[in-house]
Amino acid sequence: MKAIFVTGGKQYYVEEGSVIYVEKLPEEVGKEVTFEEVLFVDGVAGSPTVKGAKVIAEVNKHGRQKKIKVFKYRPKKKYRKTQGHRQPYTKLTIKKIVK
Repeated sequence: MKAIFVTGGKQYYVEEGSVIYVEKLPEEVGKEVTFEEVLFVDGVAGSPTVKGAKVIAEVNKHGRQKKIKVFKYRPKKKYRKTQGHRQPYTKLTIKKIVK
């Protein structure tokens, strides 16, 4: 069974058993998370969501992605600024998709 659901402003196309990385969630490691904003389940598209459909996932870990560097400058003005950023994430395993 496959589904598309929304979390963190992004859409994820998943099936049972798949592992995904999403924007950080406030749940603890080992807990189950239920996503009820499901857009598509096995050929059934909702408008905008499928009524009664849920995606149940388990939280595996929390972490931060690889660092990216942000560099700003203005030519001929002696302005230079360097910043780094590491985006937090939550790793999920999809346990069940309910129609």
